[in-house]
Amino acid sequence: MELTPIGVIRSPYRTPQDAPRQGRFSGQTAELEIYPRFAEGLKDVEQATHLIVLYWCHLGSRDTLQTKTPFGPEIRGVFACRSPSRPNPIAFCVSELLEVRENRLLVRGIDAVDGSPLLDIKPYSSEVDGVAGARIGWLKNRI
Repeated sequence: MELTPIGVIRSPYRTPQDAPRQGRFSGQTAELEIYPRFAEGLKDVEQATHLIVLYWCHLGSRDTLQTKTPFGPEIRGVFACRSPSRPNPIAFCVSELLEVRENRLLVRGIDAVDGSPLLDIKPYSSEVDGVAGARIGWLKNRI
């Protein structure tokens, strides 16, 4: 299996500690720079209000299987939480698309550290992607 980054994320966050726990709760903007060889794939992207942004947590540890979350002292398996440290540190954000400038997308609501490799973007649809009543049992009433 081989992953090829389609671009790079330019964000105001220089370290993982600078980034918000969840990008969706941040008003900060970031730029998704799409490499020129993938720019044709942006056709019609401006018709989406929100994007699913998949990126590589390049500063995360790849040997972590259990961790503490910001929501309590309990140890959780990485597949039961959203830790950036995991065997394959792939992150997922739903970001608001603000502007398209050629091969650069200005978005709001991302938690990626500056320089994170961008793996993919997809249009987000609340009708398709939103699941009413979805929950994480241990997270209930902690946000």
